[in-house]
Amino acid sequence: MSATDEIIDVVDEDDRVIGRAPRGEAYARGLIHRCAFILVRDAEDRIFVHRRTPTKLVYPSLYDMFVGGVVGAGESYDEAALREAEEELGVSGLPRPEPLFRFLHDSEGVAGKWWSAVYEVRCTLPVRPQTEEVAWHTFLSEEELTHRLGDWEWVPDGRAAYERLLTYRATGGPGL
Repeated sequence: MSATDEIIDVVDEDDRVIGRAPRGEAYARGLIHRCAFILVRDAEDRIFVHRRTPTKLVYPSLYDMFVGGVVGAGESYDEAALREAEEELGVSGLPRPEPLFRFLHDSEGVAGKWWSAVYEVRCTLPVRPQTEEVAWHTFLSEEELTHRLGDWEWVPDGRAAYERLLTYRATGGPGL
């Protein structure tokens, strides 16, 4: 099955499930759906950064500081966060990602809106990123990542999530 045929939950503005649709249809019709974003840190506290493959349905070939993806039909955010992190990093036995916050992202016509659940996890395992998802990767310190924010073209939803994460940390938690 292709990614466009994957069945996902369609939700409303309050993140309540109101139906299901193939991912491609949800994108084309601008239906609200769910995604999980996982910030991955290594043993040295560096952040996993990657460039998406050119075959991605949304934001191909752009840089991202999160791994993750669309939450499947009937799947919880927590289940999707662990599944997506392990798949994209090419690992198994990852600790359960810690949920931080959620926000509604508007792609401004690219693929509708999606509820974005942001997580964080530490990965001390050797990574073997999924070649279908990750064209290039490295681990960067927060300082290096901050420097690259102005140099590289980043996925808009990941950048929005990262900016909210910085605010979340600065304010000590929710209130986004």
